[in-house]
Amino acid sequence: MVVAEYIASALFRSGVRYIFGVPGGSSIPYIEAFRAAGIEFVLTSHEASAGIMAGVTARLTGVTGVCHATTGPGATNITTGCGVALLDRLPVVVLTCETDSAMINRTTQMNINHQELFKPITKATFRLTPQHTAEVVEMALKKCREEYPGPVHLGLPADIASQEALTIQPAAKQKKEEIVSNDTDIIFNILNNTKKPLIAAGLTLARLSAGQKLITFLTQAEIPVVLTPMAKGVIPENHPCYAGVLFHALSEYLDDIVEKCDLIIGLGYDPVEYNYESWMPDVPLLHFNTRWTDLPENIKSAQFIGPPEEWFSVLRKAAWPPRLSIPEEITKVREEVTRVFQGFTGHFGPVTALRVLQEEIPPETIVTADVGSHLHLIGQFWNTSGRQKILMTNGWSGMGFGIPAALAACMINPFKPVVCITGDGGFLMTAGEIATARRYNLPVIIVVLSDGELNLIRLKKSWQNKSPYGTILYSGDLFGSDRFLGIRVLAAGCEDELRKAVRTSFALSEPVIIDARIEPDDYKWLIKRTEAPELT
Repeated sequence: MVVAEYIASALFRSGVRYIFGVPGGSSIPYIEAFRAAGIEFVLTSHEASAGIMAGVTARLTGVTGVCHATTGPGATNITTGCGVALLDRLPVVVLTCETDSAMINRTTQMNINHQELFKPITKATFRLTPQHTAEVVEMALKKCREEYPGPVHLGLPADIASQEALTIQPAAKQKKEEIVSNDTDIIFNILNNTKKPLIAAGLTLARLSAGQKLITFLTQAEIPVVLTPMAKGVIPENHPCYAGVLFHALSEYLDDIVEKCDLIIGLGYDPVEYNYESWMPDVPLLHFNTRWTDLPENIKSAQFIGPPEEWFSVLRKAAWPPRLSIPEEITKVREEVTRVFQGFTGHFGPVTALRVLQEEIPPETIVTADVGSHLHLIGQFWNTSGRQKILMTNGWSGMGFGIPAALAACMINPFKPVVCITGDGGFLMTAGEIATARRYNLPVIIVVLSDGELNLIRLKKSWQNKSPYGTILYSGDLFGSDRFLGIRVLAAGCEDELRKAVRTSFALSEPVIIDARIEPDDYKWLIKRTEAPELT
């Protein structure tokens, strides 16, 4: 095999069926090799979207995601999608073409050092040679999946695609055994002396689909549970132990529960979403995860490293009381949060819009939520019924995630409805992908909560008594037409119009944009300064 053929063959054998990206001239032999191997190259409008789509594909299928960009500007563009894979913990292989060996160290057009570019935002970066193609490709596929999963970059020099690859598989390298000392005696001592523990379930638990293990454990020891945003869906919102979501709207209502606990049990809690010290009271911490975590030094803590089944095995062996009673605070908090949200449904704001969407969208729908003020409401308000079918980014937390995430979900789940909920700021960042949806006839429904501003940034400026300067996106109507890049736009300026638009969209087998023109004032009452830690 030549290099391009070997890469395509290796990716296909690992389960890859889609590669997302934007090609360059030196990409041609690789794209043709992908097609010959049975892998579809999905053309996106921007390389950042390609990276996001690769990551979401990995999240939904469990198969390594792959994206591609050309040298120079293509590579810099794709770094945003690479960041999503890194901090949202997703196994992705990032392919970029590179200047050939004769010119790599010369001054020449579009030439930068890709390994230096990708080094801080990947688990590893390599520049391929024909002699080491087999070794490096197999290494990349393996490394991107090791805990924590993340992106690995492969640079493809322009002059090696048609050269013969060394296809003899390298001898398996002995993996260095990591010695983990889990002191269960310390853990049992802490557990056996607690009276009011609180479980904080996070990204790792959700990523490893361990929600049912948590629910089973809660039948033995009824302990209040709070979630980080990306763990939403691991436990139904009506479960008696479910208290709410940290960091998102009205999370200050959780203080009544958090401040009364005498122990935090972190289950798959990944501080990449929300650091412990940002919300924990002065109590001990038991941290269960798949790898060692840099916990704050001022918190009394013990760690247990292993897979989820071992976490719960340790917890079950502790001398728990037969059943820890659930404090009435949980019911009280949930009722108060619901009451507050319902108080904002008398006008057409984000709460009313989300309530209509929740009522009209079928329960099997995959929902992608972009970054912005609306995400804080979705994180606390949206009812998942225990289904992990809401996709967001909170490790990387970059605007523009929603649309490409929805397109990837729609492509790999062609028989399930997919809805993207985005603000107009996030929409404008990846609006070019509407052409991608049209090209592949992906019947995704994109709901744009239009308020004409970067509302979350405007809120943060108001907390500092600053004017909204630099946050106004446009005046008047965002679209000004019933079509955008050939896609139908349905306008909704009230509850009834939104309900009708959603029903119309689901009746069509084509991509649709719903322009929900909301009043944004709800946000200033529902999102608190404590939910924007980057300000402090």
